[in-house]
Amino acid sequence: MKKGIIKLNPSQLLIVVFAIFILLGTLLLKLPFATEESIRWIDALFTATSAMTVTGLAVVDTETAYTLFGEIVIVSLIQLGGLGIMSFAVLIYMMLGKKIGIKERLIVQQALNQTSIGGVIHLVRNLFVFSIIIELIAMLFLSLRWVPEFGWGRGLYYSFFHSISAFNNAGFALWSDSLMGYVGDPVINIVITFLFIIGGIGFTVLADIWHKKEFRKMSLHSKMMVIGTFVINVVAMFIIFALEYQNPNTLGGLNSWGEKLWATYFQAVTPRTAGFNTLDIASLHEDTIFLFLLLMFIGAGSASTGGGIKLTTFLVILFSVITFLKGKENTVLGKRTISLTIVLRSLAISTIGLFLICIAIFVLNITEEAPFLPVVFEVISAFGTVGLSMGITGSLTFIGKSVIILIMFAGKLGPLTMAFSLANPDKAKVKYPNEDVLTG
Repeated sequence: MKKGIIKLNPSQLLIVVFAIFILLGTLLLKLPFATEESIRWIDALFTATSAMTVTGLAVVDTETAYTLFGEIVIVSLIQLGGLGIMSFAVLIYMMLGKKIGIKERLIVQQALNQTSIGGVIHLVRNLFVFSIIIELIAMLFLSLRWVPEFGWGRGLYYSFFHSISAFNNAGFALWSDSLMGYVGDPVINIVITFLFIIGGIGFTVLADIWHKKEFRKMSLHSKMMVIGTFVINVVAMFIIFALEYQNPNTLGGLNSWGEKLWATYFQAVTPRTAGFNTLDIASLHEDTIFLFLLLMFIGAGSASTGGGIKLTTFLVILFSVITFLKGKENTVLGKRTISLTIVLRSLAISTIGLFLICIAIFVLNITEEAPFLPVVFEVISAFGTVGLSMGITGSLTFIGKSVIILIMFAGKLGPLTMAFSLANPDKAKVKYPNEDVLTG
């Protein structure tokens, strides 16, 4: 048995550890004192997977179905999944004074989606310190809003829960309509969006900003994430405002310009894996839904608490296509050449992701009594670990829930991690002659 475990590569070990914690979470959520009424095993597994993969899709209402113990289990899984199990393991190793070996560093590299093992332990240490500080500060600001409304105990607990859920891009809320009751509330809008934008931009970018100070000194990855995040959020805001302004069920039904602007801003930034909503998603126009699908598929940043193919992956593919159309050989961005390996990696991530999404949509269209668009939305939301839904999550069949569980799992760990866990790399250095193939 030990021999088999030792032979596990970092990708396989990461998958096994994630699966173990999901199963542990499932067992805890099935305990009699974890729920108000008994829930099915598949629903407990779905909730544990959704929390561990920081997705936020829910087959039962979090506040009414689970007791305080159950909610603590959920928020603990969110923190574990968001910051990474292996990161917690490394932290415990460091606290015990044990040496972090090459294998452990490789696993952390895989978990945090880093390109090298250099500096990963330092990144983990900074990650924890930064995360705890940000969550505590956010909890303080949220408590200023919720303690007066709910009292000290409930107000502090709500602040604690939503601070962790938002920073880890989980999207779990203690209201059945998410945050729709706070659509025009400046404090809730600013704090919650700040948390999931910071959590979704990526820890390497935050560390780079902290150490470099000046934008021009930052790495190409950090520059792409900062500029890309700003541009995509601003563009999404304008499009959503234009499309939904006269929709009586969304922006059109709000009373003031302030509420409309806050709602537009919140819905523009939340599809990038956050999962909270202040408008009814099912009431959005179909063209707005299509924009959401694109944003959810793109996702957040590498080494972040978010999912999707990642913004930098999308940008690499986009600029590679532009390079090809210009008739150039090398993809150059910011006076830096993007290596062919990175381009191929980006294509592989996107292709595998689309392949998984298509299979899931095909299966759910057979098993579920739901329209096509909500099914597509559910699958892409699961893959991007977003957690937004058009209202079909609770009515999914056993097969439908099982498929979404697998997609959430694959979306969190990443398509390449799943592929590498199954692959048997061919290390033979044999080069064959070139031959052209007709394409296009």
